[in-house]
Amino acid sequence: MSDKPQAAYDAPFALSDVAVVTLTGRDAVAFAQAQFMSDVAALAPGQWQWSGWLTPKGRVIALFAVLRREAESLYVLLHDADPADFVSSLQRFVFRSKVTIGVDRGLQVSGSGRAPAAARGPVAHVDADAIELDFGSDAHPRTLRIAPAAAPASLDAEAEAQWRARDMAFGLPRLPADQAEGWTPQQLSLERLRAFSVRKGCYPGQEIVARTHFLGQVRRGLVALRTPETAPLAGEIEQDGQVIGRLVCGARDIRLAVLPMERAQTPLTLAGMQVEPAPLLDGLAR
Repeated sequence: MSDKPQAAYDAPFALSDVAVVTLTGRDAVAFAQAQFMSDVAALAPGQWQWSGWLTPKGRVIALFAVLRREAESLYVLLHDADPADFVSSLQRFVFRSKVTIGVDRGLQVSGSGRAPAAARGPVAHVDADAIELDFGSDAHPRTLRIAPAAAPASLDAEAEAQWRARDMAFGLPRLPADQAEGWTPQQLSLERLRAFSVRKGCYPGQEIVARTHFLGQVRRGLVALRTPETAPLAGEIEQDGQVIGRLVCGARDIRLAVLPMERAQTPLTLAGMQVEPAPLLDGLAR
């Protein structure tokens, strides 16, 4: 992945497409456990994991990180999806649960290309000023920070694009609106991030996810492609004159596509341009 000067990426910059959604109350964890695809109940206060929300047919509506802030409080770091729409949709399933769901507009999410000072892996660091999460690996360190918006981080479109491209290099899809409800967790290879559970019990789409897992029916998965930065962000991938898959997302010189797990070794093309498969980076599973 091509990089802008490291000094600029190291400095904190706003992540404008990551919002903080809060779930608070006696039933906050139980509600999230019943709705989200990861094992939220397994989190201790101060821990986080990747997760998502599915349709009943097992298609990914939204992807996010979920942090157990306190015993009865969760932060959902919602990537790309509209936070107001996400909250409104979740609220339809509250019924009698003692949980309050909202968007915390008083918090800002920022990132930097430095290793976190104290957070490690799934364990966040919480102090009076901010919450720090480890969003990288030893080889590719990154820090995500949640802090009051009163002192906002600087806007840097290039650094933010580099962050998005690094997400994709790690195998974290960034789903634009037209990709929501288009893919199953297995098609997006989200087992690499430990983002879903097949054993925790019922949640929307769980039956489809578990059946696919236990019957070994995963035939397509996520592939990283190196492309010119001018390559389209949407489109179909062709091989030997046949369409074999399509793009999910892209940033800078990387595109993520869902392709057959078994395919010929002949060249792949996107909009007539030859593209090269690249290995996904390890180290972002939590």
